[in-house]
Amino acid sequence: MGKLALNKSSMHRESKRLKSFEQYLPALDLKRKQIIGERFKARRRMAEIEQEIAEQRQRVGEQLPMLAEMNLELEGLVQLEQVTLGDENLVGIHLPVLADLRVARAPYSLFSRPHWIDALANQLEQMLRLKLEKRIQHRRIELLEQALQKTTQRINLFEKVLIPQARENIRRIQIFLSDGERAGVVRAKISKDKKRRAG
Repeated sequence: MGKLALNKSSMHRESKRLKSFEQYLPALDLKRKQIIGERFKARRRMAEIEQEIAEQRQRVGEQLPMLAEMNLELEGLVQLEQVTLGDENLVGIHLPVLADLRVARAPYSLFSRPHWIDALANQLEQMLRLKLEKRIQHRRIELLEQALQKTTQRINLFEKVLIPQARENIRRIQIFLSDGERAGVVRAKISKDKKRRAG
C-alpha cells in the first residue's frame, strides 16, 4: 500500500473500506461455522462407516466361518464396474458424493461352488460399498479442513490486519484534519488580531 494521503477524500475511502470489511466479516464467520458443522457431520459419518465395516467383518466371521478353512479361489468374484460421483456445493466448496455404484459379479456355477457363495458375494459387495464411502468421506473431510483453514486465515486477516489498519488510518486522518482546522482557526484569530491592531 502506498503512502496514506491525509485528506477528506482519503478518509472517505478508508471509511468505505472499513464498512465493507465489517460487513464481510460476519459472512465469513458464518461460512466458517457452516464448514465446522459439515466437518463434524463428515467425521461422524466416517466413524459410522468404520463401525459398519467392523460389524460387517464380524458378521462374515460369524455367518461364514467355513471361509477360513476352504481353499476357494475368490479373486474377481465381485468387482467394481462403475462409480459415479456427484457434487455437493457447500458455501462454495465442492464436495464429492456417491451418486451411483455398480458392481459386477463374476459368473459361477451353482453346482461347482458352495451354497453360501451368494451370501459371500453379497457381503463382499456391501464391504466394497462401505470402503468406497469411507474414501469419499475422507476426501470430504480433507476438503473441509482446507476450506476451514483458508476461511480462518481470511477472518484473521480481516480481524487482525485490515480492520485495525483502516481504523488507524481513519484516526490518523482525523487527527491531521482536526490539527489543520485548529491551526486554521489560530491563524484566523492571529490575522484578525493583526488587522485589529493595524486598523
